[in-house]
Amino acid sequence: ELKQVGEYTVMSIYGSPEAKVPKYNYPITPKENMLRMLRGEKPLWVPNQQIENNQIQPVVMPDAKARNFGGTDWFGIQWTYEPLSHAAMVTPGTRALSDIENWEKEIQWPDLSEIDWAADYEKNYKDKVTEDRLSYFIIVNGFFERTADLTSFEDAFVALLECPEELTAFYDRLAQWHIELIKIAKKYYHADMILFHDDMGTEKSTFFSPKIFRELFLPQYQKITKAAHDLGMFVTLHSCGNIGTLMPLIIEAGFDAWEGQDRANDKKAIMEQYGKELAQCTLYVIPEEMSDEEAVADIHQRVDDLAFSGRFACRLKDMKPNRKVNLAEELYRYSRKKYLEMNG
Repeated sequence: ELKQVGEYTVMSIYGSPEAKVPKYNYPITPKENMLRMLRGEKPLWVPNQQIENNQIQPVVMPDAKARNFGGTDWFGIQWTYEPLSHAAMVTPGTRALSDIENWEKEIQWPDLSEIDWAADYEKNYKDKVTEDRLSYFIIVNGFFERTADLTSFEDAFVALLECPEELTAFYDRLAQWHIELIKIAKKYYHADMILFHDDMGTEKSTFFSPKIFRELFLPQYQKITKAAHDLGMFVTLHSCGNIGTLMPLIIEAGFDAWEGQDRANDKKAIMEQYGKELAQCTLYVIPEEMSDEEAVADIHQRVDDLAFSGRFACRLKDMKPNRKVNLAEELYRYSRKKYLEMNG
């Protein structure tokens, strides 16, 4: 194992450049290994989504282009790219909805049929997607995020408390629109999984209570996950913030996995309590200033802390360009041995 037998293309997501990475002589395909992780069926190693998944975020989607590079998103919101954070934020002073009560009059719903999805796949993905890797399709700006983007964070919080009926009507329509996009992800991009973004907290706590989640968001997420499951897809919720108190509701909503913020959550405790019902994916960044020895030790600790359940995957990104040790290979090697010890 770990003999290079070819190469994969790592496709651009979140504005990152494309890259070529080694393909190894895995004992089973990376797709089958990832599926085992999602199903709770004992993967052979910790999946490294950075190289072992087909990552799909078409920039023909205005949301993707605006969030990654700046510009106008699907709903007419202006975004400005911030070089220091390598991300775009809503341009100050931008507002596309005067009040949630006016959503039916003021929101112009994007027509998804106006995009030639088949042509985009043919041009930008057909020769890069490989059948031996799981394909996941990224959808940004979920229900809460979209509410804040259209109005403001302050007004979004007010709406949660004072306008539940108007929000529910808006979310009903927004859920329908998202389901149309999910069907496109399956039909044209052959997605196996949806990565659905909706940040729900700060590093200290959630934006709202479990009660509000249950009343306003749970029914909508259940529509999203059911639509994806009916098409044979998994759904991972990307949600930053300290949201451990929402885990039971995220499971009830039907999500198969959660991609959360490492420094804001006790991932080990959450895995110990909920790992049988909810897998964890994560962006796992190794800082440039970390020494080779420290980086290897960090990977070993991460595997020890989270891989015991067989429900852990990560997008491993090493920020040091000329590191002497290959950390992707180390993740594979260490987790492969760990699972052999655990499962035989």
